[in-house]
Amino acid sequence: MKVLLVNGSPHKEGCTYTALCEVSNTLNAEKIDTDLFWIGNKPLSGCIACKTCAQKGLCVFDDKVNEFLEVAGDYDGYIFGTPVHWGAATGSITSFMDRVFYTDLLGRGNRFTLKPAAAVVSARRAGTTATWDQINKYFALMQMPIVSSRYWNIVHGAKPEEVRQDLEGMQTMRFLARNMAYFLKCMEAGNKLSVTQPGQEPVTFTNFIRE
Repeated sequence: MKVLLVNGSPHKEGCTYTALCEVSNTLNAEKIDTDLFWIGNKPLSGCIACKTCAQKGLCVFDDKVNEFLEVAGDYDGYIFGTPVHWGAATGSITSFMDRVFYTDLLGRGNRFTLKPAAAVVSARRAGTTATWDQINKYFALMQMPIVSSRYWNIVHGAKPEEVRQDLEGMQTMRFLARNMAYFLKCMEAGNKLSVTQPGQEPVTFTNFIRE
């Protein structure tokens, strides 16, 4: 089993990375393999709703989004990390996740269905819970079980060394990792016992306006 951790910060080894590393180290101690994917710090376009992904299964913009989509299906769980910018997730991780999940949804990639996921949020001071709620909305729409910790999955600090001094935040990351590991092991046990996944059916889209 393996988990993919996504670093949505423009800083490759900053505060968000520090929190994700704590999650990764604990997952490894639980015999869960991990990889880290950095979305980079180059501009990422938002989704333009062209629906090209419905035919191609990949985004029309060939950048970090497609790079991620090419490997994402090989993982059993996901952690998406972001710093707080102006009380919300960064523009880059928002554009990234908009396109990743829209592409999978329209392209029927089924990379993420029923695979557990969690958000990790880093901030100097405020905006963490609003950002956590924002990221969790992606998982809920994609039928991804949301893994929680003993507190909201947040850390505080303006520098990596300050994040490491956030003892409760670091502990929260470890609780999150152990909960993710437990969930994955339960799923593995269920698969071995031939527990079938819930049946799917064609999605019905209903608009509020009627003719």
